[in-house]
Amino acid sequence: MRSVFTSILFAPIALLGCTSSADDAEDPEDEAFTVDGKSDSGIADGSPDACSVLKLANLASKDTLDFDVKLTSRAAANIVAFRRGADALPETEDDGWFATLKRLDDIKHIGKASFTRMLAYASAHPEYACGPVAVQLLAFNDFHGNLKPPSGSSGKIVTGPDPLVNFVDAGGVEYMATHLAQLAATNPHTTIVAAGDLIGATPLLSAAFHDEPSIESMNLLGLAVSSVGNHEFDKGPEELLRMQSGGCHPVDGCRDGDGFNGASFPFLGANVIDTATNDRFLPPYTIRHYGNARVAFIGLTLEGTPLVTTAAGVAGLVFHDEADTINSLVPELKGQGVESIVVLLHEGGKQTGLYNECTAASGAILEIAARLDPAIEVLVTGHTHNAYNCTVNGRLITSAAHAGRIITDIDLTIDELTGKITSKTATNVIVTRTVPKHVAQTTLITRYETLIAPIANRVVGTVNGDLVRVADADGETTMGAVIADAQLDGTRAAGAVAAFMNPGGVRADILAATISGGEAAGQITYGEAFAVQPFSNLLVTLDVTGAELDTLLEQQWSMVGGVLKVNMLSVSAGFQYSWNASAAIGSRVDPSSIKIGGVTVVPTMTYRITVNAFLADGGDGFAVLKLGTNRATGSIDVDALERYLTSQSPLAVPTLNRVTMTP
Repeated sequence: MRSVFTSILFAPIALLGCTSSADDAEDPEDEAFTVDGKSDSGIADGSPDACSVLKLANLASKDTLDFDVKLTSRAAANIVAFRRGADALPETEDDGWFATLKRLDDIKHIGKASFTRMLAYASAHPEYACGPVAVQLLAFNDFHGNLKPPSGSSGKIVTGPDPLVNFVDAGGVEYMATHLAQLAATNPHTTIVAAGDLIGATPLLSAAFHDEPSIESMNLLGLAVSSVGNHEFDKGPEELLRMQSGGCHPVDGCRDGDGFNGASFPFLGANVIDTATNDRFLPPYTIRHYGNARVAFIGLTLEGTPLVTTAAGVAGLVFHDEADTINSLVPELKGQGVESIVVLLHEGGKQTGLYNECTAASGAILEIAARLDPAIEVLVTGHTHNAYNCTVNGRLITSAAHAGRIITDIDLTIDELTGKITSKTATNVIVTRTVPKHVAQTTLITRYETLIAPIANRVVGTVNGDLVRVADADGETTMGAVIADAQLDGTRAAGAVAAFMNPGGVRADILAATISGGEAAGQITYGEAFAVQPFSNLLVTLDVTGAELDTLLEQQWSMVGGVLKVNMLSVSAGFQYSWNASAAIGSRVDPSSIKIGGVTVVPTMTYRITVNAFLADGGDGFAVLKLGTNRATGSIDVDALERYLTSQSPLAVPTLNRVTMTP
């Protein structure tokens, strides 16, 4: 740790030029040695000699500059002070960098004589010669607090043509940390990065402690920088700032009893604007150096964050276009001498191949990438929970699925002389569970498991089969159907005749054979139920017309950036309709097929339905629900699910016959 004495010592040297040794008598060190980017000896910016001098200035210690290079103590101290910035600390955001000879020439007590000494020393020491630098980025996205190995389909990576046979069990931060450490050991120039949704929609183990365990786990991983995702805003802007800076929860305090220090890495949000100040809510980028090469990491979330986040979560914020935001930062970064730029973007796409392929790629990320400045060569993406490794028009675009099941190993070669990326490759690496568990992560998990066990392991019901999120050909899922049934059951007293559940809110399967807390096979614990519905959304019962119900169903399909987006709602028992896959968007549902209790819905009649608060506010593009009237707020969604699982125990897996698709 840097001592107080050292901090005090450096400040006056940098600011006042105080001398610390006899050799610091006044000499002509301040005589300029550069004109128009070229030294008086003819050495120009961009040349090998200039690069080696700048590398020495950027990397050498004060003692090396003072006693080995033979600069004056004042010159050596001023170089180091510039590098450390106003806070006088190394490796912080205000650090300075010598990108040009003129910038070095501007340092007090650096002149012709000191430049000559630096050039002579750098020329005689090969470690300061500029050349290619191998940089490794280890990337992931959409971790969603999955400290424990995820179950069901979320805990597997398909590796071959038959997903029932060709798969690997993957994920769990204890294994992820080991894989990261092993990969990082192969290259001293390694940085761990993420593309958002580290928190939010998390299992009970993290959510019960306001996601502090997930942030602490990321700190242990050595995560260096992350963009924000839409789920970082689930609990609102102020809670995100607490995740960054630390401090106990304003209502619940620190439930684990030992305080909370916040993230040791920065959250970046280049396109997130605070309407109160008209300024960025979060830093737009951070710059890291590897030898004399530098890489800027721009971080941002999808422009559509308000469409997939509660209104309270994004209150006072606006989200700008992704490509426009990125492009606007390129001149600023190049003005600082940064030529290598990596984007961490919480927006993505899809592909139909295996986890390390790029087959029939589609999605918003392709449209965004097509509009980017050529300076952007690497995009680490997320949001869609897909895995892909694409090269599109020479640009690397990657994604690592979700829940910590994959790490993307990105290898860059950067020329120290030009600062540019000269080669780039990526490999998606499965986080297998065959490596040793990381001891520090195990200790963290064990501590929080002990605290939450009485709540998480409480049995709330039994089931006679698996409830899964995988949709059938008609678009139905057994897990979604049970949730819709639970919400209808919990709001019949409020007059509800049907309930609807959005697929993005169904976060896990319930598998009969899974044992999460010592329960018997077939038993469901509260922790398992919470994993399915971790948002703690309130249920809202409201009135809509039959015509608005038809519109609601039509809004399951939309075109976003020229790409078809599908959000198939789960519907409660007794609600039926059919849809035509080949019909035009907006005309896919047959209105005469919409029935409640076997009776055809009449467009002009009013029907009382239940949805969660996110949907009631028009979330996921279901804007028609904002027109709903006579709203009544009910219980929290997971509480309704718990009561239903208890009352219906043993619960039969529902037959999927509520929705019918015709080709």
